[in-house]
Amino acid sequence: MKTVSAHAAGDDARDFQFQHYRSFFPFATLKCVGRPLYRSQEARDYACLLDLDPTVLSWRSVTRPITNDSGARKPRKHFVDFAVQTESEALLVDIGRADARIITWIAGVAERQGYRYQAVSLSEFGRGPRLQNAKDLIRYAGCDAPLGDRIRILAALEEMGTLTLAECLSSVRESKPMPTIVAMILTGILEIDLDEALLGPDSIVRRAAK
Repeated sequence: MKTVSAHAAGDDARDFQFQHYRSFFPFATLKCVGRPLYRSQEARDYACLLDLDPTVLSWRSVTRPITNDSGARKPRKHFVDFAVQTESEALLVDIGRADARIITWIAGVAERQGYRYQAVSLSEFGRGPRLQNAKDLIRYAGCDAPLGDRIRILAALEEMGTLTLAECLSSVRESKPMPTIVAMILTGILEIDLDEALLGPDSIVRRAAK
């Protein structure tokens, strides 16, 4: 896979000034490579889903335009949001409205650069509880779960099979409960359903499959 869209920090800073890229809440990320910058809150929301997608290995913000390599005197340019590496392919992801104009030439250019172009509309990922759950969890990215609390929760799951989120929180002794439990979810120690409903005290927590 080519990385023609990757930047050093200095390049990102210049593009931020001229292309109106900026940071959006939540500021923490899990799988981002480089500096996370976004064109919109919607793009930042989608990045939360990338962080929690088990098939995604890494993603990076793309702050330079994709240029049509047709040889025209004034080649067309188009900005996409992310370069994403999954278990099976590399993607250039473009976040837009459902009625956004389709860029017909960019798929071929992306393919020649080693990517598959993927246009994603807001309606495709904004429905259901998964997005809000992802945003709630990603804000804790970078937190750690102390060994004692990990052992205590895993031992309880070994005995009970499942616990509610409230029961997990009440089992934490050595650190702050929510960052500890979320850290265990984000690192793949625990599993919780993000699609059934918004996370709450009765959400079921399981030990992640080995």
